[in-house]
Amino acid sequence: MKIRKRPLLLLSLLVVFVGIQISEAFTAKEATKMSELTISSPAFGHNGNIPAKHTCDGKDVNPSLAIRNVPPGAKSLALIVDDPDAPAGTWVHWVLWNIAPETSEIKEDSVPKGAIQGINDFRKHAYGGPCPPSGTHRYFFKLYALDALLNPGPNSSKAEIEKAMQGHIISQAEIIGLYKRK
Repeated sequence: MKIRKRPLLLLSLLVVFVGIQISEAFTAKEATKMSELTISSPAFGHNGNIPAKHTCDGKDVNPSLAIRNVPPGAKSLALIVDDPDAPAGTWVHWVLWNIAPETSEIKEDSVPKGAIQGINDFRKHAYGGPCPPSGTHRYFFKLYALDALLNPGPNSSKAEIEKAMQGHIISQAEIIGLYKRK
C-alpha cells in the first residue's frame, strides 16, 4: 500500500493554518477584553452591598469610583446612576457628563473638575444615594465613553443626556450595587 505524501502534507499545513487562525482570534479577543472600559468601586463590588454611608441612611455621599481603559478616541465621559427597581419606575440618582477622559477616579463626595451635574429625580444637581422604600434595590452606575463633549443645559435630565449621547457612545461599562434599608 503506497501512501500519498502530498495530501498528507496539505492536510498537515491546513491543520497548522487553522490552529494559527484560532490562536490569533483568541489572542485578539483577550486583548480586546483586557482593554475594555471598566468602572469599579473600592466601597462595594459588582452586585455587592453599597455601604450605608453612601445612602440616605448615612452621609448620602457618592462612593469613590475607579475608571480604567478609557478608549483613545474618547473626548468625554458620562455617568448615570439609576434604580430600575423603584416602585414608580426607574429612579435617577445622579447624572454627570463632560468628565475629562483622563479621569481615573471620581473621589468620594466629589465631582471631577469641569464635569456637569444634571437634575436627578430628587430634583437636585447632586448625587442622591439609595433610599429604597422596601426590599433590596439594584443601583446601576453606568459609565459611557463618548467621542464628543455634550452641550445640553445644566438642568438636563437623564433622558436629555441619553438623547445627546446618541451616536457618540464608543464604549460603556457598569457596576451594580445593592441596598436594603434596615
